[in-house]
Order: sequence, then C-alpha cells, then structure tokens
Amino acid sequence: MIDIKEHMEEDNFMANIEGYNLPDDLYYHKEHSWAKVQKDGTILVGMNDFYQKSAGDTTYIDLPFEGDEVEQGETCGKIQSAKWVGKFVSPISGEILEVNEELEDDCTLINKSPYEDGWIMKIKPSDLDNDKKNLYFKDSVRPWLKKEIEDAEKKK
Repeated sequence: MIDIKEHMEEDNFMANIEGYNLPDDLYYHKEHSWAKVQKDGTILVGMNDFYQKSAGDTTYIDLPFEGDEVEQGETCGKIQSAKWVGKFVSPISGEILEVNEELEDDCTLINKSPYEDGWIMKIKPSDLDNDKKNLYFKDSVRPWLKKEIEDAEKKK
C-alpha cells in the first residue's frame, strides 16, 4: 500500500479557493480528478475537494482494474453519493498499476482525505508531457475553479 505522506514534498502549499482546498503541486482535470507526479515517475490520482464537497458523502465507488490502460479524459469508474452518481475520469493516459482497495471498505476516505488516504489509483503514464498540456496547474487553477463554482451556483 502506498503511504502518500512519504511522497509529499515539505514545501507544498494548499490553495484555498472560496472554501475549496487545492494543493498547488497537483495537476487538475476539468472533470475534477487530480494527478500527482511521484518521485518514481508514477502518478497518483484522485478526486478534488470541489468534487467531494459537491457530491456529498461517498456511498460507493466502482474502482477501475489494475493492469487496464486508460486514456486521458476516459471514464474509468463511477462514484456514488447520496446526491448522485458521477463519473471518475482519468486525468492522464497510461497503465493502472494499483487501485486503493481501502476505498472498498471505506469510500468516505474520498471525502475525509481527498488528497491523501482517498487517492483512487496509481498510473504509469504513457504520455505525461502531452497530457499535462490539457490539465490545470498552479496559476490556471484559480480562474478555472472560480468558473466551476459560479456554474454550480447557477444550477442551484
């Protein structure tokens, strides 16, 4: 099992954007999955704070399969909450090396600890440099999330 804390850098910062926490060392997909580049070149993937707060408490997750190949933007699982069923989209392309089996016993880890214990899968990337071009990172995260928040408010 991965100990995410050993992979976290000491100088990481957490951006708080209108009440949503987004670590600034992660890459974000428009479907609210995140990607964290590990020291060994693999990528940890999960769902961001906006997603988990919007969905409410997670009640079920349909995990992808280890060994499967995924493409950036591809739906590779489902996450169910009391409010709705949502898709889990891979932020990058590559081979799924590991899934977080602890989520099968306690899928609320996605809510309690979306960037640490609630990670969903670990990927060996196939085209990371190209995939990064389609993700939000550092300076582009704030305007993107603010628009997502505005859009969500309009739907209420």
